[in-house]
Amino acid sequence: MNASARRFALLGAPLVAALALSACGGKSGELVVDDAVGVTALRDPCPRVGIPDYTGDVTTFTAPGRTDSASIDVEAVITNLRAQCTDGEKLYSVASFDVLARRTNTSGARRVELPYFSTVIRGGNIVVAKRLGKVVIEFADGQARASAKGQAAAYVEKAEASLPEDMVDRITRKRRAGDQDAAVDPLSQPDVKAALARANFELLVGFQLTDAQLQLNVRK
Repeated sequence: MNASARRFALLGAPLVAALALSACGGKSGELVVDDAVGVTALRDPCPRVGIPDYTGDVTTFTAPGRTDSASIDVEAVITNLRAQCTDGEKLYSVASFDVLARRTNTSGARRVELPYFSTVIRGGNIVVAKRLGKVVIEFADGQARASAKGQAAAYVEKAEASLPEDMVDRITRKRRAGDQDAAVDPLSQPDVKAALARANFELLVGFQLTDAQLQLNVRK
């Protein structure tokens, strides 16, 4: 997985999202570009998947307004995020994940529902779609730990996630010493940067947190 950092508004609050991103799809693809070294490999148009900072875990408490360790009720974390992508005119991307949960009071069987969101981001900051779901954790009597599986999916038009041919030609065109633009990095051109941003989609998954839960995670 590649690490990428972005600032965008999510859940009504500005976050710095350090995303663990992974591409999906088959062997074919487009250009992979890096601001430092230029064209390096193939770029898969499938959305990358990730968990925004501060949304990958959640803590609930036994009483409203309590945030001390003695009042912790349930703690849960999203892990094992995986992606699959079906190629075609529409790219169908599925992100699956596990939720690991722990409760402090193990008396009796208990069912806990934890809300989560999935959102499609284009160009690093444009929310294309957002959906809400719930992961159900079933604790058996006397059991402190339990787990469940969750899933999120998104359709993306492949044409929108692909670089225009003229941009690909500009990026890959061989330049010889002495050419007027030989020393100009095409990736530094504003219109090329804009085209790359428009073709970049991400499928992000995290817990649907309250403001208080989000602030608690930020302070950790």
